[in-house]
Amino acid sequence: MKIVVAPQALKGSLDAGDVGNAIAAGIRAVFPQAELLVIPVADGGEGTVRALVSATRGQLRYAMVRGPLGEPVRAEYGILGEHGNAAQEQTAVIEMAAASGLPLVLAERRDPRLTTTYGTGEVMRAALDAGCRTLLIGIGGSATNDGGAGMAQALGAHLLDAEERELPPGGAALARLARIDISNLDVRLRDTTVQVACDVTNPLTGPEGASAVYGPQKGATPEMVQELDAALAHYADILRRDLSTDVAAIPGAGAAGGLGAGLLAFAHASLVPGAQLVLEALNFAAAVHGADLVVTAEGRLDTQTAYGKAVGAVAQVGWQAGAQVIALAGSLAASDDALAALGIAAALPICDGPLTLEESMARAAELLHATAIRAMRLIALGQRLTTGMAGE
Repeated sequence: MKIVVAPQALKGSLDAGDVGNAIAAGIRAVFPQAELLVIPVADGGEGTVRALVSATRGQLRYAMVRGPLGEPVRAEYGILGEHGNAAQEQTAVIEMAAASGLPLVLAERRDPRLTTTYGTGEVMRAALDAGCRTLLIGIGGSATNDGGAGMAQALGAHLLDAEERELPPGGAALARLARIDISNLDVRLRDTTVQVACDVTNPLTGPEGASAVYGPQKGATPEMVQELDAALAHYADILRRDLSTDVAAIPGAGAAGGLGAGLLAFAHASLVPGAQLVLEALNFAAAVHGADLVVTAEGRLDTQTAYGKAVGAVAQVGWQAGAQVIALAGSLAASDDALAALGIAAALPICDGPLTLEESMARAAELLHATAIRAMRLIALGQRLTTGMAGE
């Protein structure tokens, strides 16, 4: 029997690799002879770097970069190993939040007029220096609203005001942008494939744009939202004029405070649903080929699982490959019909009694191991019943 274990992280408790190992130990306790593959997955958000590095036996790397307010930050990124798609030794995976994320800014200092994506550009440059020519970038969790201007500056672009001075960091400064000069933009970008994990469809500006929808959670007042939206609209006009790139209305351009737009304009990126990007990087469809069972997991299994979550994507690929799919979850809030529509044959909660969230998070590995054993014993029972009925 071939079994593929492909879980997400349990946020705040275990990373995807640890989740997979706990489940695999439970499976081996019942089916020690099974062919077992553990493939940690993610949806492009937090945990994507570690999931992909773990699954491909790659390497974690670190770069000292500018944080959202200019302070030094040690940002983690990964270089994928040999067990994903072709040429993965030249593929880097980056989470922009590691360099430009909201958790890096104290609540009382959050001001999206000032925060910058410069550090994200520095991580991209570090990956290029390491020889990578494919960059997979997750852009969730940003503290920024600068349209990716800082990222572009870190990679050699010049964003100049009317006096030919370099713009300072932050989204508000874009209102003074007079000219973009890309003559010194890192030439390696021309030969680099940049794929961006993006699960939102917000345009750059307007009532559904970066400033209006996401600015308030980054510290923007209503007045700041108006200022930032106008600045991004002006930025879009200059991008159109100087780079012949019209990105303002592209779905996802407003992601991460407009970093989506910046990556489109300066790095010729493609915006891809996060779970799809991760599973393609892992060559997941090939790994699942011939599997009898796929076991996946996440912290909360609910109606959102179908919309961009890695577990939903895993289930679809497993179902299409002809495997049975079961899911383990910290909590279940999805109907059987909803699970069946995803391709999930059965779902089991991991809690073994009344537990607080803190207790269940602290015991996550133990609970996953025990639940995997229960699930495998039920499968073994079904096999014996089927064999017995066939012999009658």
